[in-house]
Amino acid sequence: MHLAYPAVVAALLFSIGVYGVLARRNAILVLMSVELMLNAVNLNLVAFDVWFRDRLHGGQVLTLFTIVIAAAEIGLGLAIVLLVYRNRRTIDVDRLRTLAEGTGDPERTDEPGPADEPGDAGDLEEAAR
Repeated sequence: MHLAYPAVVAALLFSIGVYGVLARRNAILVLMSVELMLNAVNLNLVAFDVWFRDRLHGGQVLTLFTIVIAAAEIGLGLAIVLLVYRNRRTIDVDRLRTLAEGTGDPERTDEPGPADEPGDAGDLEEAAR
C-alpha cells in the first residue's frame, strides 16, 4: 500500500471537518466536524505506523488514546449543548455570544428597576421556574 492514499483521504476528511467547524452554526454539527478532524488524525497515525513498521505500534497506541479523548470530548460537549438548550432554547452557535443568562443584551443589567418591586407579576414568573 502506498502512503499517499491514506494521506490524501485524511487530508480530505480534515478539510471537511475544518469547513464544518467554520461554516456551521449548529453546535452538534460543530462537534461532528471536530470528530471528523480527529478521525483524520487517527487515519494518519495508523497509516504512518504501518508505513514505518514500528514494532511497538506507537501510532496505534496514540490512536487509542485519541479515541478515548474524543469519546470524553463528545460526552462533555453533548452535556454542555443540552444544558445550553435547556437555558436558551437554541443551540445556534452565533446566538450564544455571552455566557450570562437572559437576553444576551449588554445594555441590560440585573439591577432591580421600578417594575421589579416585590409582589409584581415578575415574581410569579420566577417562582414558576
